Amino acid sequence: MARSALLNVMVAAARKAGRGLARDYGEVENLQVSMKGPGDFVSAADKKAEGVLLEELRRARPSYGLMMEESGVHSGDDPDHVWVVDPLDGTTNFLHGIPQFAISIALERAGVPVAGVIYNPATDELFTAERGGGAFLNDRRLRVAARKDMVDCVIGTGVPHLGRGDHGAYLGELRQVMANCAGIRRIGSAALDLAWVAAGRYDGFWEHGLNPWDVSAGWLMVKEAGGFVTDIDGKEKIHETRTIVAGNEHIHRQLLATLAKARG
Repeated sequence: MARSALLNVMVAAARKAGRGLARDYGEVENLQVSMKGPGDFVSAADKKAEGVLLEELRRARPSYGLMMEESGVHSGDDPDHVWVVDPLDGTTNFLHGIPQFAISIALERAGVPVAGVIYNPATDELFTAERGGGAFLNDRRLRVAARKDMVDCVIGTGVPHLGRGDHGAYLGELRQVMANCAGIRRIGSAALDLAWVAAGRYDGFWEHGLNPWDVSAGWLMVKEAGGFVTDIDGKEKIHETRTIVAGNEHIHRQLLATLAKARG
């Protein structure tokens, strides 16, 4: 596949930061399994990866702003272009030696994602997308799954954990979706969840409480793979409501209806 110069910058930055994460990931299992030891180590790995991404993206496009999970917003002279970056999505997986985590980089133009990269250094899977140019996994074109009935589908989700989210409301949604699909999966990285919808591994996905750096690249990826992405109300206010629902045309519509039923 032919990549634009801009996407090549994003891929190079993700791969460079990914090399550091892969090395650090190899050390996690050697650490004492306690909250202090590995927790501090992973936090350092996260910040180190963000530093690499900040340096690489700033060097390539010094006028662009950045929105980064760890260090917040870095203003740029060009207010219409913002890099939206999560250096380590799936921190808990990383901490526990589970090889499902990713670097997520999106470029938003006037608030709309126009390019995205999601890279899992543990598996060397590189998902890329550009607006109008399609979505790819390691240079193979992606299409969302073609299933039309939710009863045949595997649906991904994000589960609220201790201290976050409305657990009761989520359990109501989970109960409804469980009763209407073939299976539910939770891998612990919203960026990868959305990439997997784009790749047809999941038929659909929903989650609450997400930030722009969690979903911006994946949002574009699903759309460029022929899918539909909205918030839980069926609107494109994903960053405002911090909710996301994704799938092909049929499953997206059925998943929205199922979630609406759970909400009464």
